[in-house]
Amino acid sequence: MRRSVLVVDDHPGFRSFLSVYLTACGYSVVGEAADGAAALREAARLSPDVVLLDVHLPDHDGFEIARRLADRPSRPAVIMISSRDDPDYAVRAIASATCGFVAKSRLSRESLERMLE
Repeated sequence: MRRSVLVVDDHPGFRSFLSVYLTACGYSVVGEAADGAAALREAARLSPDVVLLDVHLPDHDGFEIARRLADRPSRPAVIMISSRDDPDYAVRAIASATCGFVAKSRLSRESLERMLE
């Protein structure tokens, strides 16, 4: 089964790259969002299976958006991403309502699948 994905990142170039990469990996990218408010709207509208969510968004902390997504009836699997490979993010992800954290430089089909198992 192809998993549907919502990509949330404030950098348009990275969103485009990630959408192309995920599609090549067999995922169905159903939408993109540039900030936390748009992420919440798009998640409600699209009901994706997975949300790839940047830690740093212009309007909200990504972990706060992850918490809000976890409170929804159609709770998607959330994977936190960041350009910074900060060990604190992994600790926060484990303690939050997410499947985990992966640095953008280490993002791969295998890393996603491990977190979604």
